[in-house]
Amino acid sequence: MEYLGKACRRTSVELMGIAPKRVGLDQSNRPLPLPYIPRVAHLALYAGSFDPPTLGHLDVLSRSRGLFDEIVVAVGRNPDKPSMFTAEERVAMLRELIDQGAVRAGGSTLRVDAYDQLTVDYAKSIGACAMIRGIRNVTDLAAECQLAITNRQVAGIETIFIVTGEQYAFTSSSLIRQIAAFGGSMDKLAPFVPLMVAKRVEAKVRAAVTNGGAAGAAISADAARAASSAED
Repeated sequence: MEYLGKACRRTSVELMGIAPKRVGLDQSNRPLPLPYIPRVAHLALYAGSFDPPTLGHLDVLSRSRGLFDEIVVAVGRNPDKPSMFTAEERVAMLRELIDQGAVRAGGSTLRVDAYDQLTVDYAKSIGACAMIRGIRNVTDLAAECQLAITNRQVAGIETIFIVTGEQYAFTSSSLIRQIAAFGGSMDKLAPFVPLMVAKRVEAKVRAAVTNGGAAGAAISADAARAASSAED
């Protein structure tokens, strides 16, 4: 019985034949301090056009906050592609949304920036360990898997897929611009973007109709794509 009692008191680690790690003792028989192991901060990049930012973007960002120490939300500049909002306007909107609490509180710190280079090069320049990509449906997954494999092969950086809430499965910035191009009201935009963004989209459309410019070109292009899709 004594033997069985001792056996039952042995830890599962000892029973597996693995010696438990002992802490060293000093001359006074007190435990020595454990060696300092520096903590590695995990920084991720969440890049996109965000033209404009949508509730789907904010949902992905909220779901990502518990996975990393810091997330850089980066607005890509593409001089060859007309945009509704300038990069500076998109950065300002994202910062305002974060400050207003549109993204879930707690978790990683958030920083908003803009860049005009290859996304993988920018990721390496800020020391990102991974890139965050939102997945809305299986169509996204097929395209994003190919891109993720390419980025890993070329730049050695991993990609983290975050599946959005089902209510945002078909939300996209191009859809917002198409609704705006056909004169959609703020009520129609409410399920897709925060109220602040909807108001700025409406103001941008009014200004584009009056003055044209880059925003007008972007809206016209989206209207043409929407009309072409409808004909197909």
